[in-house]
Amino acid sequence: MSTSKVSVIGGGSFGTVIANITAENGYEVGFWMRSASRAEELNRSHENSQYLPNYRLNERIVATHDMAAAVKDSCLIFVAVPSSSFRQVVRDMVPHIPADAVLVSTTKGIETGSFDMMTQILNQEAPNAKVGVLSGPNLAMEIAKKDLTGTVIASPDDDVRELVKSVLKSKYFRVYANNDMFGVELGGSLKNIYAIIAGIAAALGMGHNTNSMLVTRALTEMARFGKELGADPMTFLGLAGVGDLVVTCSTPLSRNYRIGLALGKGTPLKEAIAELGQVAEGVNTVKLVQEKAEELGVYMPLASGLYKIIYENDSLENIISSLMLSELALDVEFAANEDKVLD
Repeated sequence: MSTSKVSVIGGGSFGTVIANITAENGYEVGFWMRSASRAEELNRSHENSQYLPNYRLNERIVATHDMAAAVKDSCLIFVAVPSSSFRQVVRDMVPHIPADAVLVSTTKGIETGSFDMMTQILNQEAPNAKVGVLSGPNLAMEIAKKDLTGTVIASPDDDVRELVKSVLKSKYFRVYANNDMFGVELGGSLKNIYAIIAGIAAALGMGHNTNSMLVTRALTEMARFGKELGADPMTFLGLAGVGDLVVTCSTPLSRNYRIGLALGKGTPLKEAIAELGQVAEGVNTVKLVQEKAEELGVYMPLASGLYKIIYENDSLENIISSLMLSELALDVEFAANEDKVLD
């Protein structure tokens, strides 16, 4: 499988860096942006001033508000839009995609109402397409600086994994492969919950010991929930699980961590979201996960604690109680399985 054109749907920070890596690797990139004026500006200045100012973009990137033009003749399409608009954008896109197009989600979220992952939406809206998900500890601002970064392409299809690895691999962006698409995608969604908690803990003055404990217990919670839904719990030990969790729970470069910092300092949620100016998927994800965990009977004290803070006006300090009280006694709950990870 080969292609000379790749498309990126969504003009946010991560979509921008994926478009630029692809263009630097010699591909023509059709870059769909929701705003026609921003697309025109990007084509003039070769910069996405709203999300990544001063990040020079390769001239092979052609931005457009025209979906048909963006995906025409493209055999690989990355979809990088928020979960709340993902299905509608895909519906708008599907009539224009080539018959052999590969569709890859980069969105770390869950659809409200259906609890569908983004690849499930891709399968529903484009049933004949091969699909995958790209996820990992991928802060767009650090990728823009060409800091060394690893990511995971997950798909049940060998061709999808190999195509994405060939398109994106560079000296600073290493692409690994996994066949547990659901587990990889779930890890990318769940970690947003714990990044908010980590931000709250930091704002309350908690130190590195607390953060380390939080990350470790969050990982157990993620794996426990994922296993109940059919994911391989060992997937959460990879880049798309613990890798993504560590970085998003450690830095204000994470949008969800910044939401937690603001909440911990007493900023109302709506105001914190407005100040952020970007989508923080964890606010919606924690509500969906809390409901699903209750339905399935899965023990998730941290997610439940954050849900109570955001949606029931519980005390911020009680999030720390979620770490210390009523926890199961086991440190490590799962044993390693073989033959799950593909290099």
